[in-house]
Amino acid sequence: MDQTTQTLTVTDGMTGRIDKELGHHFPQFSRSQLKRWIDDGTVTVNGQTVKAKYQLQAGDRVVIEPETPVEIDLEPENIPLDIVYEDDDVLVVNKPQGMVVHPAPGHPNHTLVNALMYHAPLSSINGELRPGIVHRIDKDTSGLLMVAKTDRAHRSLTAQLKEKSNLREYVALVHGVIKENEGTIDAPLARSPKDRKKQAVVVGGRHAVTHFRVLKRYQHYTLVACRLETGRTHQIRVHMKYINHPLAGDPLYGPRKTLPGHGQYLHARLLGFEHPVTGEEMVFTAPWPDYFEQMLSYLDRTDA
Repeated sequence: MDQTTQTLTVTDGMTGRIDKELGHHFPQFSRSQLKRWIDDGTVTVNGQTVKAKYQLQAGDRVVIEPETPVEIDLEPENIPLDIVYEDDDVLVVNKPQGMVVHPAPGHPNHTLVNALMYHAPLSSINGELRPGIVHRIDKDTSGLLMVAKTDRAHRSLTAQLKEKSNLREYVALVHGVIKENEGTIDAPLARSPKDRKKQAVVVGGRHAVTHFRVLKRYQHYTLVACRLETGRTHQIRVHMKYINHPLAGDPLYGPRKTLPGHGQYLHARLLGFEHPVTGEEMVFTAPWPDYFEQMLSYLDRTDA
């Protein structure tokens, strides 16, 4: 399959929905692949990201920049796991900071998926590189993830994410002192048109909502709890930067002068969902990891 950059200048006879028109003009790509690229911001129109239902107009310049596939042999690896809960259908794991969730270019092994494959059978719905993975958190974010061991469980957990009926709460240490005790950030996200490594608040991007409440204020930082209503890539990191309170330690979205460490101070501490088989409401918590607790103790002494 051709993975090079593709361009298309729209003429009068090509003014339908972008997902359908691209399917006609680029048959080498599947419709599902094209829609995923549109959602991810890999497809731009006149330099801007759009939604799949965007109506093309004569003169529009469409650019598709597919990512080059990398051959990865996924092998089980005997890596220790912090398993919070497990039964025949689901597994809840507390991921350490620094561990990548699934193989990708630059991280072909030593991932959470490699460790999970060694530990137990996983669902097959997400394909070969992401078996069992229902949702993900960034490499340098620690905390709770739900994992599907069967396809039935995977379909149920995915539906709960789509219906926003599950519970995901993070704690984050951010720059600056937030005056409000709580708030909601409702701002659409897409791949940044200026830097493909970043996400950004973009008009026409994917709907994204984060609710936050202040847990503690320091002189120069604020500890907040963030509850996700949606789960977009880098959502909390981008949303907090959007309100001028970027995460401490964040190498991608934070300021240069920030707290030392190995990445953003963000921890998925609370996870809740309905068991896909029994229907039981299940809620799990993960205690502060050492890196986070040590920094809070330091701020208690120096920035209280």
